[in-house]
Amino acid sequence: MPAMKTFLTALALVSLLVTPAAAQETPRRGGELVFVVAAEPPSFDAHQEETFAMLHPGAPQYNTLMRVDPTDRTGTKLVGDLAESWTISPDRRIYTFKVRKGVKFHDGSVMTSADVKASYDHIIFPPAAVVSSRQATYGAVQSVQAPAPDTVVFRLKHPEASFLTNLAQPWNWIYKADILAKDPNWYKTNVMGTGPFKFVEYVRGSHWVGKRNPDYWDKGKPYLDGFRAIFIPSASAQVAAVRGERAMIQFRSFTPADRDSLVNALGSKITVQESAWNCSIGVTPNEQKKPYDDKRVRRALSLALDRWEGSKALSRIALIKEVAGIQVPGTQWATPPAELEKLAGYGRDINAARAEARRLLKEAGVENLSFTLLNRAVPQPYEPFGIWLIDQWRQIGITVKHNAVETSSWFGALRSGDFEVAVTAPCNTIVEPDLDIHWFLTTSPVNYGKHKDTVMDDLYSRQSRTLDSEERRRLLRQYEKRLYDEEVHFIMGFQWHRIVPHLAKVRGWTISPSHFLNQQLDTVWLSD
Repeated sequence: MPAMKTFLTALALVSLLVTPAAAQETPRRGGELVFVVAAEPPSFDAHQEETFAMLHPGAPQYNTLMRVDPTDRTGTKLVGDLAESWTISPDRRIYTFKVRKGVKFHDGSVMTSADVKASYDHIIFPPAAVVSSRQATYGAVQSVQAPAPDTVVFRLKHPEASFLTNLAQPWNWIYKADILAKDPNWYKTNVMGTGPFKFVEYVRGSHWVGKRNPDYWDKGKPYLDGFRAIFIPSASAQVAAVRGERAMIQFRSFTPADRDSLVNALGSKITVQESAWNCSIGVTPNEQKKPYDDKRVRRALSLALDRWEGSKALSRIALIKEVAGIQVPGTQWATPPAELEKLAGYGRDINAARAEARRLLKEAGVENLSFTLLNRAVPQPYEPFGIWLIDQWRQIGITVKHNAVETSSWFGALRSGDFEVAVTAPCNTIVEPDLDIHWFLTTSPVNYGKHKDTVMDDLYSRQSRTLDSEERRRLLRQYEKRLYDEEVHFIMGFQWHRIVPHLAKVRGWTISPSHFLNQQLDTVWLSD
């Protein structure tokens, strides 16, 4: 697996300014971690939401059954969280977990396997009135059972190589079974878990506060007395907060220019961690509205984009970088550039591509197309990407109005279908095809374009079940070609690049290729 080896090496090299001795030091206890969050949470329910705006302030109050090792820079090493141990049957269809004993919810009640079962039932088999954003990734699960208070059993319909990884997604918070039974939507507006910190308050537009859980099951943790998340949508104000030391870190990412300004201003008081990022940004046409039900129009929108030149320009001002396919460049399942160039919109001859785009629009009867582009009013990378898109489409005669709205309105419009064309950003956790490409399944709640492509569904299922790596790669290429080229259900833009400058006194936090990972804050401490 030379590609994966190269990727892991790159990850190690790119975190250039991390203090290696930090992991060897004795953590100091006390203090409040103050961090910036760039948007407000639409709700508090991780089973339903898909945004860092909910996960960053919410995750410290919860545990999951499995998690990614918080010290692993690759974001791929799995460890137990509430799972103490586990076994997998020889046919890989039965996963049995022993759950830690003595774990308490913040209301004082004891957590058992019944709570784990209820939480996963909430995700995998949600009631009619509940949205589960990751339900589609658990199609292989036949049942979740709790045969004893300390035992949870997952039975699969068929083997799935990625299943253990799927369980480690940071969204799979363990909720209290009794609460879910009474109101399956209770967690949308309430916070109560088993995590290292207890919820104190959330003031919209201002802050979210958590305090140390003195009864936390992992004795000795957390090290912090508490945390304070402060909500600052303005990118310049976020940088100013860190520069002025009113905040210590922003866990998502800053731009290259922001990084440089903070290093210049703070010198040795700042540490920078960088990583490849398992996020992409692109365009979703609403296939339930004309003319976006016509794949000629969708293909024209993609052909108009000069991705190779766009990457050079945008990577200097925004936190996006590589031209990519369905997987992070350099990883095991990534598409080689020579293969990418065969897909619509990825060729090097932009003049020929745009001529074809204009021809397709004329053939479809919409050569003077105009529409409103729905976008998320988050400065990075949504706004510069939206501006770039509008300029690219202008060059084939399309007139576009830019409608950037705050996060909850953006998600609301995507879910209701109240848009023509939208900027969307599939962000994922662990680099694994099953987790990265479920967004585009017909049955997925995050299939915002509402396409009904059962061919893609079948390709997804087949690549997920095969244990032959070459066969899986072949199926993934077919899936990618249908998604981006033949049907154009999603118009890929660019891969993101993660840059996290933070005050050097923040210790015990390790960057990974996902801004959704390592947010429980149980390992974080302050050096002074």
